Amino acid sequence: MTIGVIATLKIQDGKAGEFEAFFGDLAKQVRANEAGNLAYQLTKSRTEANTYKVLELYKDQDALTLHGGTDYFKAAGPKFGAVLAGRPEIEYLDGVG
Repeated sequence: MTIGVIATLKIQDGKAGEFEAFFGDLAKQVRANEAGNLAYQLTKSRTEANTYKVLELYKDQDALTLHGGTDYFKAAGPKFGAVLAGRPEIEYLDGVG
């Protein structure tokens, strides 16, 4: 069963460019190295300033677990910490059909 993830990230004022740059690098690594990742897209809210949502889709739980355990995802932690304005909100979704 596919698993969807929506991660809502609020970014500190003035840090959007830095965030978008390192997230772009992270997304390239995810797409290149994770066959079980079906989508990994950064989006920016049209209505909430400094708010981004990452739309993720994985073929199964194993693919999601692999993603969280990769060295490049773990290495991104401090970079996220330097730009986030609070804890991320993570929503997990089960694929239907």
